[in-house]
Amino acid sequence: MDLFRKKQVGSEFSNNSLKRVLGAFDLTMLGVGAIIGTGVFVLTGVAAAKYAGPALILSFIIAGLACAFAALCYSEFASMIPQSGSAYTYSYVAFGEIFAWILGWDLVLEYGLASSAVASGWSGYFQSLLSGFGLHLPTAITNAFNPAEGTYIDLPAVIIVILVTLLLTRGAKESAKFNAIMVVIKVAVVLLFIVVGVWYVEPTNWTPFMPFGFSGVATGAAVVVFAYFGFDAVSTAAEEVKDPQRNLPIGIISALAICTVLYIIVSLILTGIVPFDMLNVKDPVAFALQLIGQDWAAGFISLGAIVGITTVLIVMMFGQTRLFYAMSRDGLLPKALSSIHPKTHVPLKGTWITGLLVALFAGFVPLDKLAELTSIGTLFAFATVSLGVAVLRKTQPELKRGFKTPWVPVIPALAVIFCVYLMLQLSSITWIGFFVWLIIGLIIYFVYGIRNSLLNGSQKENR
Repeated sequence: MDLFRKKQVGSEFSNNSLKRVLGAFDLTMLGVGAIIGTGVFVLTGVAAAKYAGPALILSFIIAGLACAFAALCYSEFASMIPQSGSAYTYSYVAFGEIFAWILGWDLVLEYGLASSAVASGWSGYFQSLLSGFGLHLPTAITNAFNPAEGTYIDLPAVIIVILVTLLLTRGAKESAKFNAIMVVIKVAVVLLFIVVGVWYVEPTNWTPFMPFGFSGVATGAAVVVFAYFGFDAVSTAAEEVKDPQRNLPIGIISALAICTVLYIIVSLILTGIVPFDMLNVKDPVAFALQLIGQDWAAGFISLGAIVGITTVLIVMMFGQTRLFYAMSRDGLLPKALSSIHPKTHVPLKGTWITGLLVALFAGFVPLDKLAELTSIGTLFAFATVSLGVAVLRKTQPELKRGFKTPWVPVIPALAVIFCVYLMLQLSSITWIGFFVWLIIGLIIYFVYGIRNSLLNGSQKENR
């Protein structure tokens, strides 16, 4: 049995069947729409309170750099292999089946827990909105399982996951126009917080600036890398980009730059309004405005955050279902996960399995644990894809590339170094959870995947 059998990039990968219609502006809007969500509305509070303090701005800069290097590497793969499966499919071509399985299983962790963390953040803002109307849910159903705090399940998070699952089973369609509207709403909400909050900043709250030292800043960066999750949505559009050599890097870097600037400003104002040690809440932006008596603005923030976070949750869960679909179609997971409903053309069973797993984690696992596990999975995927670019340049230089990562192997090396460094900042508990997850995955592969793989035996191509 060949653990390192690879998919071959044939004409079905290289031929461009889609219309090249997207410019740099379209890509920038796509990137901002995918990135702005739980990161700015939720994780800013957790990361400031537990890791970085007011120096959270440095955490966002470090995480942004790591993502910029990785994003350039994603772009090259996307221009070669414009297919579902993202980093899983890229690894199948670059490294072989066992590595593709490991990365695919890692992405299941990444997408699944990211969805759960997003749902948890949604719950915080929904409850904040209710409190603006004087409504309060029973404590037992407001947060993840923690008997010491009197909480047992985050019911709003579970409900939104089920509703999004129902929506996805009906065949949700996404358009550039819809995305642009969501971007406008999300950016407007962030700007509202900046305009209102800047007048209430107390510079004394920025002292001490780095209460947990630089190690805290680095750990904060490893956690808030989650805030940038979604930029690969830009690279997956490679086949539909006009002049990809020019527009892909412009779109990716512009989206990351805009979001990094917004994150830095929001972090500065947030930690300037509220002492950092009070920010360990699920709705820090609305919480800050309520603290300064701007309840009307807090209400708008909560409403805008709910709308924005809902769209991110839809994209995250959609990505998870399509990953299951790609792995199942290759024979590595049961065929049921790639069975398509005849009317809606949606992988129905895979969508419901995704929904139930996400609801389970969102309902019972605390937000900070979800964010850390998601981050380690994301960083591992970024590092692997970046390494893959350098490997394929050597092993298959003849492959047609619509976009080439500049300064190879320097950019891939920087991406790997940044990502591995940030992974090392995460807690030992997070690493243990990550390894346990990978071991479970390897057991599934050797019991089921290796025998049922479509490349097994005849090595025939799946696509």
